[in-house]
Amino acid sequence: MSITKHPFGTTSDGKAAYVYCMKNSDEAYITVTSYGCRIIDICVPDRQGNLRDVCLGYDTLEEYEKDTASFGAVVGRHANRIENGMFTLNDTAYHLAVNNGPNHLHGGLRGFHYYNWDSQIVGNTVRFTRISPDGEEGYPGNLTMTVTYSWSEDNELCITYQATTDKDTVFNTTNHTYFNLNGEDSDTVLDHTLLIKAAQFTETDEHDLTTGRLLDVAGTPMDFTKAKPIGQDIHADYYQLKYSRTYDHNFVLSGKGLTEAAVLSSPESGIRMTCFTDQPGLQLYVPANSPAAHGKNGRCYPAYGSVCLETQHFPNATSHPEFPSVILTPGEPFQSKTIYHFSVV
Repeated sequence: MSITKHPFGTTSDGKAAYVYCMKNSDEAYITVTSYGCRIIDICVPDRQGNLRDVCLGYDTLEEYEKDTASFGAVVGRHANRIENGMFTLNDTAYHLAVNNGPNHLHGGLRGFHYYNWDSQIVGNTVRFTRISPDGEEGYPGNLTMTVTYSWSEDNELCITYQATTDKDTVFNTTNHTYFNLNGEDSDTVLDHTLLIKAAQFTETDEHDLTTGRLLDVAGTPMDFTKAKPIGQDIHADYYQLKYSRTYDHNFVLSGKGLTEAAVLSSPESGIRMTCFTDQPGLQLYVPANSPAAHGKNGRCYPAYGSVCLETQHFPNATSHPEFPSVILTPGEPFQSKTIYHFSVV
């Protein structure tokens, strides 16, 4: 395993950004950057042994600074949506930016993905750290977050998250990589087959906000308990698919601890990605519109041209105390792990 570090330019606020390439002995590799703690490339072999980059993204730092799709990013302080940009903690009301319809999304106007993180090579890993000061984007507490990426000889991408705070706060994080297992320069992912180990999902309203109701997937287009093409039911006459014309839903994972959560496969390339996590939820997102008019090599990424499998706590848990808690306290550090393992079928 080799890790190399290269300059990635200077941010608009004068910070030096870096790119790290982690390559195994079979030449499969990932690249990650300090800007937004983002995954830039995931190059893995298809069934013919040819490397394909299965991760959407950009070519330059300047494009990432203007990004509105959160390509490859670690999202925080709170991933996904918070109702009306407000929550109450210890009898104090906190007001956040409303940046997604009537709601708060992905940490606010300047979430973690718009900052340049401290970075270093630690053994066979790359470690990123940032301190979010008390009051940033309206959140209480000084929060320190560390994200560690590793890449194995078996084409396994491991993401370890750690966070501590000096004051009670709310915290929910994820990685927002957009995958296309035919290659990032390919067409739609509607032929990709997907299995999700979840018997329920969280209902959403017309603003993609979780309502608090847990619905059974059985008998609905939301049922991925047996692998099926993503496009099979995506245009079905079902009210949960009408608001955004796609899947943008949190699934209630069945496993406990670090277990298999989902399997995504491409019949064309033969690449299979298996997701393992210890998180209680997984957001399935298939963008119904182009997430970027100019991606890598200037490509306009198409509608339904990628899929996100975002491991997380449930969205809008601040309004639903029956959900797994997103409250982070000084005495209980957050630690979580998600793995994406690439193989061929």
